[in-house]
Amino acid sequence: MNFRKYFLVFLSAVVWSSMSAQTTANTAYPDRPFLQDFSVKHYLQDSSVKLQRVFTDKNGKVRILSSAGILQPHGGQFQYPGTLRTDRSYLPMVEKKLVDMTVHEKQFVYLDDKAVFSNAWAGNLYAKHETSNARLFCAAPNFTFLVSDGKNLKIIQDSRVWDEKMLSDKEALDIRFDAPNNRFLILSNQSIEAYSLATKELKTVFQGKDFTCFEVANSKIYVGTHNGYFVLQADSFKPLGDIQRKLPSTDLTTIAVVQGQVWFGSTLGAFMLRPEGGFNYYFGERWIPDNRVVHISAGENKNVNILTTKGLGEIHFQPMTLYDKALVYEKQVRQRHIRYGFNCDVSTLKHGDLSTFEMGQRDSDNLWTSMYLVSQLFRYKVTGDKEALDNCLESFEAMHRLFSITGVKGYFARGFERRGFFKFKPERWDGGMTNGWVKSSNDEWDWRGTTSSDQTVGQMFALTLLAQTMEGEVKQKAVTMMDQLMTNIIENDWYLIDFDGKPTLWGKWNPEYVNGFPKNVGDRKLYASNIIGFLQTAYHFTKKEIYKQKAYELMNKHGYLENLLRPMKELGQVTEAHGKLAAELSEEWNHSDDEMYFLAYWCLYPYAFTPELKKQYAAAIKEHWNLERPEKNGLWNLCYAMTGAKEFDKAETIWFLKEFPLDMIEWQVINSHRKDIEPIPANFRGQTIKQVLPPDERPELKHNRNLFKLDRSTNGQSELSAGDSFLLPYWMGRYLKVISAPTR
Repeated sequence: MNFRKYFLVFLSAVVWSSMSAQTTANTAYPDRPFLQDFSVKHYLQDSSVKLQRVFTDKNGKVRILSSAGILQPHGGQFQYPGTLRTDRSYLPMVEKKLVDMTVHEKQFVYLDDKAVFSNAWAGNLYAKHETSNARLFCAAPNFTFLVSDGKNLKIIQDSRVWDEKMLSDKEALDIRFDAPNNRFLILSNQSIEAYSLATKELKTVFQGKDFTCFEVANSKIYVGTHNGYFVLQADSFKPLGDIQRKLPSTDLTTIAVVQGQVWFGSTLGAFMLRPEGGFNYYFGERWIPDNRVVHISAGENKNVNILTTKGLGEIHFQPMTLYDKALVYEKQVRQRHIRYGFNCDVSTLKHGDLSTFEMGQRDSDNLWTSMYLVSQLFRYKVTGDKEALDNCLESFEAMHRLFSITGVKGYFARGFERRGFFKFKPERWDGGMTNGWVKSSNDEWDWRGTTSSDQTVGQMFALTLLAQTMEGEVKQKAVTMMDQLMTNIIENDWYLIDFDGKPTLWGKWNPEYVNGFPKNVGDRKLYASNIIGFLQTAYHFTKKEIYKQKAYELMNKHGYLENLLRPMKELGQVTEAHGKLAAELSEEWNHSDDEMYFLAYWCLYPYAFTPELKKQYAAAIKEHWNLERPEKNGLWNLCYAMTGAKEFDKAETIWFLKEFPLDMIEWQVINSHRKDIEPIPANFRGQTIKQVLPPDERPELKHNRNLFKLDRSTNGQSELSAGDSFLLPYWMGRYLKVISAPTR
């Protein structure tokens, strides 16, 4: 039955007025356009072809010099890669033995075994260089060129050889023109040579070792080596500071200045020097086809071309507001991540190929769906968008069916699927189920038990916000589900009882179980915090005294208030002397617990029975948030802002949202080699470095994972849904009036 058809839905006249009054005291971030980066990749089809240079002309055409001639990108869009194919637009070019190319006055210019030439300017540029084995050249104003075979230097002007020089004991690696000083600079692996067009003098101006690449711009010379880079003053060749080795990768292969920004290519990806210091790191197939970078150049508009050994990565910088960005994710979720109304991840991709995605029931779909549902609820409350309402109610219907399909009042399934798709494995393990699939009364469907505490958090998070912000049958349905769930838990002695009559592995709030853990095991604090929040919320909306009575019984008789107020800093590891499960649960900080805490704070704080309790809860939440601040997690910050906090790291929240990658495919990410990050000693929380990396440079994007994790080896096998990871914090920020509507 599609209950949405029978709901009378009204926009609430008041949207949690007390909360709004608290959060609007902070000036909202004005959502103006910023430059959002994303990649369009083009892969080389023949691995034997060597790629050399990439340039874009004034018409926006991208051309690539390769050992197989000139190539061009074909097809390709965000998340749907294209290929590199032979450029046949000028058929005579196919037969030429091209060895180098550049752009001059925004037109393509080529070097072959005979001449410097171009198809621009009506083909009038054709200057023979008379150099056997020529392999590199550089352009200067007035169609002046320096051509070299590595040893011999020939200056061509007015289509004739104007001067000749020789490098006696070194070999040219690259050439640049230094316009302010009217000279060519020639890089070898141990020196920089300068050739003056005014005096025709060639001299060594700087010496060193292990030089690999260089660039001249902004009156500076950037010189790359196998172990970092240094900068020279262009007019005097005086070093500006020491060699820089605190880089994402120190083995540099190319340097370019694009749109005033300095870019570096290396054997382990590309990176851009930020104006304020530090780097934007572009590693792996989230950004580029391969990590060995060959060449970097300016693309069309604000694009940057990054040529690698396996293809071209075009880094696009597109003006977007956070709202624009959210709409990209909204489409992503609806196209690939909605299964029976659930918000789910996709973990069946073949090397990032989105045409291979398959949806299936995952362990935590209920939790991810609750987070997506609330994002759409907030979106609807902020914008009045009927599409958001429909998305919200579709997910609500799926979550409601989790209750109805079990046939057990107040007990919801972990998930469901059509009959026979999953095999049944009824054997038990540690009090839980290895599989948990059972047949429903409807012979077309199976459902999965083993429901856990984190999914209960998800249900209560969604039901609480629906009950708080909606009216009519939607609100009534949410309250009824909440009431039945809490009644079921109380009647079963604080356990979730599965289809076989036994408690599920993690659905346990019983005092004997919870207080059986040592005080410094996190589950003791977590379960107490969650269940008290649930009972408070159920009491608020049903007015049934049993919920208040049971909450105070847990707090006063069984120490749950003491448990939930226990400082986070007291949590830590215990030995097996306290029990095997306790030892396992305390091996390291559980980031899934953080997610359960913060989502359930929406039940705990707003519905405190007394002002005194609310004050105590606020202090506990603040202490938890302070511990989490190094993660710069936008969702945690906003959940804390819900308490009316004046300081909740708003700038870090906006940073989190801006830096979130548009590409949600879980590509390989490696950061452990980086020299620009500061490692810290191993610790209980799993924090590996002093400052957390931006979301688009790290492997983990889910809120319940360790955001300080540096590496992931798997490559392109799954795509995460943005419904819980980005859309929830963004729309929560809008709902709390921390983020403004988009402004242009």
